[in-house]
Amino acid sequence: MLTTFAILALLGAAAMAFLDYSTQSVRLTHRQIVDAQTTNLCEAGVQAVLRTLWRPFKVEQKFVTMDSACSGASEANPKVSQAGTLPGIGRFAAGVVAIQTPNGDVYQRLVVVRSVGWIDRNGNGILDSGEPRKIVDVSATFALARSQVFDYAYFVNNYGWFYGFSPTNMIVNGDVRANGNMDISGGFPTINGSIVAALNEKLVPGAPGLVNTPAVKDSNATYRSKAANNPRMRPGYSASEHGVYGSAEWSRWKDFIFDSAEDSVLTPGTPDSMAVSGSMAGAAVMDARGIRRWTKRTASATTQTLQLDSSPTEEVVMPDLSDLSVYIAKSQSYVDTKATFLNGTPNPNYGQGAWVKVWDQSLNGGAGGYRTITTNGVLNGSAILIGTATRPILIHGPVTFTQDVAIKGVVSGQGTIYTGRNVHIVGSISYQNPPDFRRTGGRTTQAQIDAFNESKDILALAARGSIIMGSPRTLANSGVLQYMRPPFTKPRYDEFGNLVPAYDAMATDSTGFRLYQSVMGDSALHNIAETIFQLDAVLYTNFLGGGNLGGGSTQIKFNGSIISKDEAMLLHSSMEMNYDSRIRERGPNEEALIHLDLPRSPVMLRSTWQDRGFLW
Repeated sequence: MLTTFAILALLGAAAMAFLDYSTQSVRLTHRQIVDAQTTNLCEAGVQAVLRTLWRPFKVEQKFVTMDSACSGASEANPKVSQAGTLPGIGRFAAGVVAIQTPNGDVYQRLVVVRSVGWIDRNGNGILDSGEPRKIVDVSATFALARSQVFDYAYFVNNYGWFYGFSPTNMIVNGDVRANGNMDISGGFPTINGSIVAALNEKLVPGAPGLVNTPAVKDSNATYRSKAANNPRMRPGYSASEHGVYGSAEWSRWKDFIFDSAEDSVLTPGTPDSMAVSGSMAGAAVMDARGIRRWTKRTASATTQTLQLDSSPTEEVVMPDLSDLSVYIAKSQSYVDTKATFLNGTPNPNYGQGAWVKVWDQSLNGGAGGYRTITTNGVLNGSAILIGTATRPILIHGPVTFTQDVAIKGVVSGQGTIYTGRNVHIVGSISYQNPPDFRRTGGRTTQAQIDAFNESKDILALAARGSIIMGSPRTLANSGVLQYMRPPFTKPRYDEFGNLVPAYDAMATDSTGFRLYQSVMGDSALHNIAETIFQLDAVLYTNFLGGGNLGGGSTQIKFNGSIISKDEAMLLHSSMEMNYDSRIRERGPNEEALIHLDLPRSPVMLRSTWQDRGFLW
């Protein structure tokens, strides 16, 4: 009996120990579950606050609303407060407890959001004593950053289209992108770069974000042969010159070269830049179906593709020029801070503000001279700018014209022209001192090429209205006006669900002129208009970019970019587009080679997550 009693006692002790251990495990597991639930509740609160700040910031593209909403935020006085429930789980409450301007950067705001998530056991909507809760602080940076739209030779916010081209009458040496579908129909242009589309449900009709078919694309050998005789084409990839995939040398070059990347398509298993380095270089089709390499050397050749990634593309936010006061202020406050160029020569405009100068023959007793037509970087009204090889238009920094600008001829300097209405291109635009992207003249490295091109001429034209090419009087006769009206132009919804009507060139604005016309009158522009055979410029428009280009057998040379919501260029001869990589960022923390004060886009980056504790 004693032995039996001892055994039973041991079994009882073991059972009690097991029960206690099991209870501890259950409690620990339950605590972990509740911890995870309150973490998710906190995240819901953070997302609610950031979304409330992001939507107006994305639309307005300035900090006025954000600064007003967050003014005076502190732990004792949170702002932009949000509260809500995740059914069956718990509740959250969150708000902004601090807002800063990091390092005095007017283009950034650092916002700190505090969020509390709790299990509301009694359902009274109040955090009571004893209810499990968690508190987190999340920092997020809202910024007006250099926009990705300037990484492309052709960027359209709505539907991108290349209709009726052969491989020789449309050649694009650069990447092309749309925030909707990219439609290549009626032929195959040559596109030596990536072709990108993105899902866009805000368009009417909504775009699934597809590239319907790849274009013709040169092999590396063919491209390099052409680029050797064309100073405006970006270099073609060579492992001996630019490094093997994944190397440090390749990383320095990869964003500024063309790489057909055909080998991985034609010979499956051949190393691809993405497979080797995790970073893509060269030409690919990218849309809602993912990323794929392709090869198609002639219009009749069968397209071959290789899937690299199934991740869909996303919309790239366009800058907005609606508030002209932002750009007037930019022009008035601009000061050139570059004392010396990379090639060692002094900058003659160091310390100067923004200006535009044109030749005035009436100056100096009829001998002529240059006249500054802007005051503190701004001209209230409109102007016609005409430059010649000996007397070019001189530009420095970002200047603003409150109405229209008509421009043609030779340009010297580096700057951006902002207009409160339209830019009318009434003839060819060329640089007096153009860049050369070839490895010639002793230039064998990216640094040497950059040093050579940094001081060369570059112009950006940014219109709050549209960029119209050619004489407005001849647009109707050419048939191009039909592409400047619905249904070719598209309506869309803004971030708040409001319908934005499609652009209609025939509509009349507050000036009494149609949207495609200039306030200076059709006759004034028609009398100076010439056929456009060359465009050396980066074109940015809040609405439409289009008009008449070329004629006869002379090829149009477009050296730069066009970025617009709708595009309606009617070509009367063949065209070659060459992307100017000097406006592309050199790295994550480096500006572009030439900083043109181009329009900026809103971005938001979450930087820190601080868990302030889980309490029960």
